[in-house]
Amino acid sequence: MKISLAHFAARAAFLVALGAAAPAFAEQPASGHWVTSWATTLQSIPQRNALPPLYRAPDVAGRTVRQIVYPTLGGEVARVHISNLYGATPLMIGAMAIAPSAGGSATSEAQTARVTFGGRESVSVPPGRELDSDPVHIALKSGAPYAISSYMGPQQTVVAWHRVASQMNYVSRPGNHVTDPSIGAFNQRFTQYLWVTGLAVEAPGASTVAAIGDSITDGMRSSLNENRRWPDALARRLARESRGNLAVIDMGISGNRLLSDSPCYGEALERRFERDALRPGVRTAVLLIGINDINFQAMPPRSGLDCDFPHTRVNADDLIAGYKRVIAMAHARGVRILGATLTPAALPPEREAIRARANQWIRTSGAFDGVVDFDAALRDPADPLRLRREYDSGDHIHPSDAGYAVMANAVPLAALAGK
Repeated sequence: MKISLAHFAARAAFLVALGAAAPAFAEQPASGHWVTSWATTLQSIPQRNALPPLYRAPDVAGRTVRQIVYPTLGGEVARVHISNLYGATPLMIGAMAIAPSAGGSATSEAQTARVTFGGRESVSVPPGRELDSDPVHIALKSGAPYAISSYMGPQQTVVAWHRVASQMNYVSRPGNHVTDPSIGAFNQRFTQYLWVTGLAVEAPGASTVAAIGDSITDGMRSSLNENRRWPDALARRLARESRGNLAVIDMGISGNRLLSDSPCYGEALERRFERDALRPGVRTAVLLIGINDINFQAMPPRSGLDCDFPHTRVNADDLIAGYKRVIAMAHARGVRILGATLTPAALPPEREAIRARANQWIRTSGAFDGVVDFDAALRDPADPLRLRREYDSGDHIHPSDAGYAVMANAVPLAALAGK
């Protein structure tokens, strides 16, 4: 493979700048009252040859990645959280900026703010580590789009992402374009989130609701670029009802299970709960998980990439024991946790019996601090084992945009912190 002189020079310049700017990794001390306003969670990408197209990551080496996020709580000072949780090599960022989005990959040049780490523009995050940026002075508006742009190292690869972002993001041609407001440099699109996993604001008196679960919390099959997931709709509901002191974050992963890891769908929720849900400012969590544990045990093994592996046998008692462990983790951190009933999925009788018993326990055990009855909100009164037609996206498992809106309306606001 030939390497051009221009490529070599750019790589050398990046490494010199990085070495001068960030000789050592150091986590920033917490200060002030930080509240997570937007967040996502990562899952590792299967590392094997001949991956299906759905699991092929964009080429980011020496390019600028621009990701669009929507804070659910405004503020004047923010900080960006980045993660190299699943990396085997350092995550190398040469420069970062945040700016109001002007549509697509365009940004507002006048309002662009540089993001630094320990006073330096460049940072190298070791494998398995996460890091908050320095405070950034930028006026964030709740519900408005912001672009976070990262100029990546000359050999940077993508080994983890949030796969179902329901949001269009962008990669530039080679070079540092973090402050470039035009769309011309950004010639690639992708629909995942990479390494940027949180945006917090300094907001005394505010708190965050963390929605955590599987694809139904992740917003699978909701409209692209329209923020129609149920946590998005809940944030809009809170704003309408003058509950502007509450942020909402979506920590769902499509395909995620309560009890088992997956090569494609992330760590088991009970293992990722503390890291993903208990972010700065979180006072309440809403847990919706279990349908994939019920379903994947019945999926036939596949040759090649088997995303449903392991096909762990589970019953209602297994799910209940897992729920209890998650509840204990939340309570140990002083966080309220609401249990959400598993939604209709047109299951065969033996699997439906597990769902029904798990839902009965969620509703009646008193183990959770409150209940969100998504099952009752979405089921068809004429056939309670199925979604109502108008709430069905078409696969009989995932809600439509209208169904996600109904879910948001089913959340009892009195059970949320920050009243």
